[in-house]
Amino acid sequence: MADPRDIVIIGGGQMGLSLGYYLRRAGADFLILDAEEGPGGAWRHGWDSLRLFSPAGYGSLPGWLMPPPAHEGYPTRDDVLDYLSRYEARYALPIQRPVRVTSVERGGDHLEVVADNSRFAARAVVSATGTWSHPHVPDIDGRETFTGVQVHSAHYDRPEDYSGQTVLVVGGGNSGAQIMAELAPVAHALWVTTHDPLFRPDDVDGRVLFERAVARLKNGPSDTPMGGIGDIVMVPPVKDARARGDLQSVRPFERMTARGVIWSDGAEMAVDAIIWCTGFRPALDHLAALGVVEDSGQVLVESQRSIKEPRLLAGYGDWTGPGSATLMGAARTARGLVESLTAELPDESVTAFDIKGADLNDMVEADDLD
Repeated sequence: MADPRDIVIIGGGQMGLSLGYYLRRAGADFLILDAEEGPGGAWRHGWDSLRLFSPAGYGSLPGWLMPPPAHEGYPTRDDVLDYLSRYEARYALPIQRPVRVTSVERGGDHLEVVADNSRFAARAVVSATGTWSHPHVPDIDGRETFTGVQVHSAHYDRPEDYSGQTVLVVGGGNSGAQIMAELAPVAHALWVTTHDPLFRPDDVDGRVLFERAVARLKNGPSDTPMGGIGDIVMVPPVKDARARGDLQSVRPFERMTARGVIWSDGAEMAVDAIIWCTGFRPALDHLAALGVVEDSGQVLVESQRSIKEPRLLAGYGDWTGPGSATLMGAARTARGLVESLTAELPDESVTAFDIKGADLNDMVEADDLD
């Protein structure tokens, strides 16, 4: 028999926690299902040296500012994990884990969320599964024949694993730049990008990017890319790599062989490992039964609701709200989404403000951080 809830959130990462904060504050009946073994969402899988692009305050979820780190510089992956763990405990969020949702199905007047060993009935379901579990690797001719190491940035850990090896870092975004920056001193690393990498000005960090995302949210769509000019944020390790001359890149190879790659001029290069920094796709396999996932791999939404199934809401990615795939951007998207959710619940489903374990004097709204 399905466990009935008003709202079920699939995913216990930054968006799931932000939604949980506002739903707890509204007194709604909800449950968060998370496939991970512990708190932190995709941050549990970031590489060892991963850092935020901005100070702690700009990586905060609603209600409680991320404490400044004890070390110099921006917060590390471990700082973020500690914050997210303490955050969900602080607000006593109802999270069940590890629960891997396999399907969401229609059940008459409700949706049924099917997990490995359980079922949940919900008036509304929010899919906040992010993208980490769906890494994208391009279909390169011969890739299946390569006998060396292939790893996506989602599973990359540390540069020491590649010490002394010949390594190709494929992808011109922030992941590619940061991994290239730390591999170059210890490996024979070559950076492969489709075009010359574009670097943001040194003074443009996560604060500026978030403000641009907020401007898009307030002013509507714009032809200007959300990141403005450039692409790669010049965090300290990337600046150091630039100073060493380690950020030069070459254009893509044409195919792969058992031993390496073939370049456009026909030259073959032996390679020990390839690190694919080629992005992610939305993790939406669990929505297949609803028939809402388009060929583009996204769900068509209006006001964050699926056009084909309005009881389903999307909770991450720029296609559901500018900056919503970031820590602070999740807070903004979550607040509007929860207002929509709770407005449609019966009065008896919503009780008075009640957030256990919270210091009310410490609560900060997302708008207070503009």
